[in-house]
Amino acid sequence: MNKTLKKLSDESGDVPGWVLITLMTAGLVVLMWGVAGPALKGVFDQAMHKVVSF
Repeated sequence: MNKTLKKLSDESGDVPGWVLITLMTAGLVVLMWGVAGPALKGVFDQAMHKVVSF
């Protein structure tokens, strides 16, 4: 049991790696939103127009 606790306490993790993954994911979301945003707005507006005119 002590061996397992020592191993867990020695684990520092890969914080810089997780920070990099988080920043890259956020960048991809921003990039995809910039590209797909106008198209999604058009689809949404068209759908709302059909619902309102129904």
